[in-house]
Amino acid sequence: MSSRHKGCEVLRLLACGVVVSLLVAPKFAAAADGATFNGGQAFDDLRRLVAFGPRPAGSPELAAARGWILRQLRSTRAQVEEDSFRARTPVGVLPMTNIVAKFPGTRPQVVIISGHYDTKRFSDFRFVGANDGGSSAALLLELARVLSARKNELTYWLVFFDGEESVPREWSDADSLYGSRHFLQKLISNGELGRVQAMILVDMIGDAKLDIHREDNSTPWLADLVFQTAHQMGYGRYFPGDHQTPVEDDHMPFVNAGVSAVDLIDLDYGPENHRYWHTADDTLEHCSPLSLTIVGRVVVATLGALEKSPRLK
Repeated sequence: MSSRHKGCEVLRLLACGVVVSLLVAPKFAAAADGATFNGGQAFDDLRRLVAFGPRPAGSPELAAARGWILRQLRSTRAQVEEDSFRARTPVGVLPMTNIVAKFPGTRPQVVIISGHYDTKRFSDFRFVGANDGGSSAALLLELARVLSARKNELTYWLVFFDGEESVPREWSDADSLYGSRHFLQKLISNGELGRVQAMILVDMIGDAKLDIHREDNSTPWLADLVFQTAHQMGYGRYFPGDHQTPVEDDHMPFVNAGVSAVDLIDLDYGPENHRYWHTADDTLEHCSPLSLTIVGRVVVATLGALEKSPRLK
């Protein structure tokens, strides 16, 4: 068996969840609730999403993936909603649908945890977006199971954004972030934006060599809370405290509207001389259940910290 196939076999074994738990268990005294997040199950979900193939906005493949995601969410205690709209893009009007899973808490304040589930549209190679699109959706699915199994103090909305990617090759303010821009406007229109106290965005967090830096468009106090939580859990090596170039991502419509938001994103995906981002190499073998476990558990523990934060009282 080649070293490449050995690596795939290790991933298969890790995906069972048992080995993952042993690898990441050491320091959960400060945030034990994060230990309920199962990165092995999330990796199984990622494998299923990748099997749908390329999933650009408006495609039959994304519609099929959406149907599967909805079935998984409806098996939990979530209040599941489809937020469908039509987006004007450079290739014409495309149907898009955000997926929203709501978990009411004992308090009305809302914290959104979000990611996108579409993949970038390419015509010259097959792009399955394991990390870029797949990993965020997989993390949110497992987070739904965690939130469903516990009593929540705050109200949590898991939002799977459609249309994060630009439709042609070039990103622009008008051709990107379709789902998050639409969802923000919907909250403004129905008067619910004032309930949203914080937003945590996950994007490209399945990288087998996890390295999440502080994103400089994020709200400082919320970024501080996430990184402090990660360090308290013993995950400082995966969440270094240095800053990186600001990123235009699905958190930006909310930041611009005055909502505290943080973007957890690993831009160092692949070796320096060949980044896997938006290439045919963004595949399952370059992702890891261990990375999904670490980020998922940090997010869950951060939610616990938010419930105690005086900023949300």
